[in-house]
Amino acid sequence: MYQVKDKIAFLENRLSPKRFRHSCNVARAARQLAQQYGADVEKAYFAGLVHDICKEIPFEEQEALMLSGQFQPDLAELHSRKLWHGIAGAHFIQEEFGVEDEDILRAVRYHTVGRAEMSLLEEIIYIADMISEERDYKGVDRMRRLAQKDLQTAMLEALQDAISSVMKKGGLLSQNTIEGYNFYLLRAQEHKMPVIKK
Repeated sequence: MYQVKDKIAFLENRLSPKRFRHSCNVARAARQLAQQYGADVEKAYFAGLVHDICKEIPFEEQEALMLSGQFQPDLAELHSRKLWHGIAGAHFIQEEFGVEDEDILRAVRYHTVGRAEMSLLEEIIYIADMISEERDYKGVDRMRRLAQKDLQTAMLEALQDAISSVMKKGGLLSQNTIEGYNFYLLRAQEHKMPVIKK
């Protein structure tokens, strides 16, 4: 349905070896999480595969794609070039590949910042990006365990870590990330999930 073999060949030519390997790893992680949590496995693999499709193109091209698509950046995203590729990527796969599935488009668009009320597929791509096989940051093993145990807890901790990391670097926080954190924290409190305290 998604012509995955063609997309793999396209990405191999488009991305650096490191980024291509990461994209394949995210696709595999997304497929596994989809199987575990009952999401569409084919959609998850495809979204994971293409999530970074615009990561390595020039910023000028990313900006043009971002501003011409249906998903507009918030103020922080507009001023944070490293966040452009998700928004640009959603528009690119819509225009170039004919992807009209809003769930896939949102999964690509929000994979860097998250948001409130993410769909299961969006959550899967967000987390798969964090736990892909080549990741080796401090705490990745814990995040992998959380992802296998409870996706909601993993989302809360992931967003908390993202906010902490951006603040330590003195960066701008996307409103989407803030709203996402608040959403998952409130959900955790409502369901009496354990709240992670640093």
